[in-house]
Amino acid sequence: MMKRKKLLSVLLICVFCMGGTFTVQADDISDAKAEQERLEQEKKDAEAEQAELSAKLDAIVADMEQTQEDLYAKENEINETETQLVEAKVRENDQYESMKLRIKYMYENGNNEFIEILMESSSIGDLLNKAEYINKISECDRQLLTEYENTRKEIEEKEVVLKEEYAELEVLRDELKQQEENVQALLKEKNLEIENLTDEISENAEKIKKLVAEAKAAEERRKQQEEAARKAAEAAKSQNSGGGGNGQVVVSGNGQLSHPIPGARITSGFGYRVAPTAGATSRHDGIDYGAGTGTPIYAADSGTVITATYNSARGNYIVINHGNGMQTWYQHCSAMYVSAGQTVSRGQNIAAVGSTGIVTGPHLHFEVHIGGVPVNPLGYI
Repeated sequence: MMKRKKLLSVLLICVFCMGGTFTVQADDISDAKAEQERLEQEKKDAEAEQAELSAKLDAIVADMEQTQEDLYAKENEINETETQLVEAKVRENDQYESMKLRIKYMYENGNNEFIEILMESSSIGDLLNKAEYINKISECDRQLLTEYENTRKEIEEKEVVLKEEYAELEVLRDELKQQEENVQALLKEKNLEIENLTDEISENAEKIKKLVAEAKAAEERRKQQEEAARKAAEAAKSQNSGGGGNGQVVVSGNGQLSHPIPGARITSGFGYRVAPTAGATSRHDGIDYGAGTGTPIYAADSGTVITATYNSARGNYIVINHGNGMQTWYQHCSAMYVSAGQTVSRGQNIAAVGSTGIVTGPHLHFEVHIGGVPVNPLGYI
């Protein structure tokens, strides 16, 4: 008998420890998921900045290409202008050389040649025509030379302007080149940042996966421990003539109802609260007794067991009808020692504390209903 009690105590302690471990692991998973969300948001922000930098770089490259095309066009204009200038200088030089030859001829032969030409005239009209012809040749030489000089000057001025424009385009190209290098450097940094964030996200995802696996394993171990505790409690129950739990009758308090766990601390009161975990309600229809898994739970008063079953939110729970419109509820049990239809006495051990259902740790959630409406149990204990 003593060995069986020791074994039951060990099992209950293990279940309590497993419940605490599972809560810690749940917190770790929550923190890891929050970190994953933060990293993914940082990556999205970095990718948005990367897209902006890429668009800016594309615009700069487009401007550089256009500037380079403008440089090529300007260079062609300069080359064409220089060709025109060479041709103008050639024409100017040819005209100048022709004039020099005529002047030299006139200087070497004096005016005799022109006089002979005039003297050979057949008439006064012919004479006047030849004199006018000689004069026009001289005027034409002067006029052509002047025109060629003006053309050369215009082309030279045009060449100066084109070279200035070319120099400005070169400055613009160099500035765009510097901008391109700056954006390329920023883009490289952003790509490296995204790579690092991707690695962190991958590592954190593996961490979450590991934590979830560990949590599942811990939950499975907890369930196994609870099942072992339940079976041990049932084994202990079968040896008690009282027919439930440890066979003891424990009554505590001076009110209409007895404390379901004498001496236990109330960890959460009746009324509205902040939901302690996902799936829990913010309307707290009872009070919570803080106690380790396996701690005995006693009937608050004599009555008939209406329900002794499992619910995904309440876990293992029991409802006892005491008559006159009063019922008491006992939730999140690790083991139940009574069944529906059974009559229980005040202070009878009916269940054991656990953490089944939606909970953050082992405790008893105790409710009192009057006429089907939850009331504050402290008014009846």
